[in-house]
Amino acid sequence: MALFAAIVAVLGVIPPVAVPVIPVPITAQTLGVMLAGSVLGARRGGLALLLFLAVVAVGAPVLSGGHGGLGVFAGPTAGYLYSWPIAAFVIGWLTQLFWRRFNAGYAFLANVLGGIVVIYAIGIPFTSLYADVPLWTSFTGSFLFLPGDLVKAFIAALVADRVRRSYPVIELPARQPAHR
Repeated sequence: MALFAAIVAVLGVIPPVAVPVIPVPITAQTLGVMLAGSVLGARRGGLALLLFLAVVAVGAPVLSGGHGGLGVFAGPTAGYLYSWPIAAFVIGWLTQLFWRRFNAGYAFLANVLGGIVVIYAIGIPFTSLYADVPLWTSFTGSFLFLPGDLVKAFIAALVADRVRRSYPVIELPARQPAHR
């Protein structure tokens, strides 16, 4: 889990791209969120992102642009940060759900649902609230993230599929025998 928290931090070193419509930059860190859920599963993926957010909270400058500290949890990007552990959990849960027939297609679907839909659903309203922009502006402004997020979902899907084939990290509970 610590390794995936570190991966998200390292992805924060990549310079962010400013979005002209809303005060939320495009970053590479959501790739780390997708990878954590896809590779570690629901519980450990979510916990990895909670660990990352704890590191942010104590002031480590591990967010894109060198930001950190408690102030980021009350700014325009706060909702996206809050969504990361939830997104990793959902991605991991979907990965575990598809595990017996898991492939890059299922991994891509899990990353789109958890890593895009969940993150946007939480991030967009918070941006509207904290940046004092209309919800519609926050919603339409987020469309600028979509092409990059789809690429990140595709990359995470390929990595997750390869990891599953070579070293399956996710441990599913053993099936209980049917009682008669």
